[in-house]
Amino acid sequence: MSSTQHEHIDPVEDVIEHILPADDIELTAPEPLAPHPLVALLPGLGLVFMMALIAWWLGHLAPLVGGPVIGIVLGIIVRNLRAPGAVFHSGIRFAARQVLQWSVVVLGFGLSLGTVAHTGVASLSVTLVTMTAAFLTAWGLGKLLRVSGNLKILIGVGTAICGGSAIAAVTPIVRADEHETAFAISTIFLFNLVAVLLFPALGHLMHLSDFGFGMWAGTAINDTSSVVAAAYSYSHAAGNYATIVKLTRSTLIIPVCLVLAVVEAWRQKQSGAQGFNLARIFPWFIVWFLVASGIRTAGLIPNDWQPYVAELATFMIVMALTSIGLSADLRRMAATGARPILLGTGVWAAVAISSLIVQRALGQI
Repeated sequence: MSSTQHEHIDPVEDVIEHILPADDIELTAPEPLAPHPLVALLPGLGLVFMMALIAWWLGHLAPLVGGPVIGIVLGIIVRNLRAPGAVFHSGIRFAARQVLQWSVVVLGFGLSLGTVAHTGVASLSVTLVTMTAAFLTAWGLGKLLRVSGNLKILIGVGTAICGGSAIAAVTPIVRADEHETAFAISTIFLFNLVAVLLFPALGHLMHLSDFGFGMWAGTAINDTSSVVAAAYSYSHAAGNYATIVKLTRSTLIIPVCLVLAVVEAWRQKQSGAQGFNLARIFPWFIVWFLVASGIRTAGLIPNDWQPYVAELATFMIVMALTSIGLSADLRRMAATGARPILLGTGVWAAVAISSLIVQRALGQI
């Protein structure tokens, strides 16, 4: 064959070489399709749901501890023994934020604003004083102890209003991270457990009346379950008073959240944050909480449904707190030190003492 004879050239290859040089051709498998956002949430939500079921069940066996406490402790244990993989992260974050906010909304379906307004007026003066004492102590003592700003706010709000539920409501407003939230909730629940054991004994020692003890427990103990446990162990009448006072106190989370939202918005504006607007930071779930409370007040929720609504709200809170525990790194919490616990002790003491002082001044004890 003649050397001048041309080799056969495939016209398709010739076209490809003119479009893209052969050196740059790389045959790769097609990129896998990204899963739907809801599908991506399923592993984390499934893990949180199963762990919350265990915590909820154990909470019924140990009501003095409660499902929320068990949930966050269980989450912390799992997180620090074997941290969940990346596939679980989005679902865990979703439960820590969105489920947490929805639980506050569901709580509204069990809160009749008319009943609270009718029976809880007597507690407002005491509650407002104890709230002021809590916030001032949290700010002053927190500054002295050099506790971070968000942690001061969370401990102050949790002690002043309604424990873990208040912390849950405020967390997305002040943009606290999971470690701050976990530490604040752990601190608050530590004092809840102490209060259940200590308050009835102190009440008998001071010879408080049923009304006086109910007022004291309702304004000075953080979590609703702990208020009920301590007050009903004192007397049935004290338990009834304390429950009403606690419900009245819980409604104050609404104005507190609104004030914090405005303050946070102002802080962002002062720092020159781009794209600032109040609507973006506004806690819209509080509006839905008001809607839910209005539905309950209008009598649109049958009384027979109330135990189930309360149980659903409790389980959602357990889910949220379990997910927060799953996000908590004990090494980072240990680095925070004992100062938040000292802050919690000071704030709690200020609330308990100021409640007794105001009641004494008003002749309620």
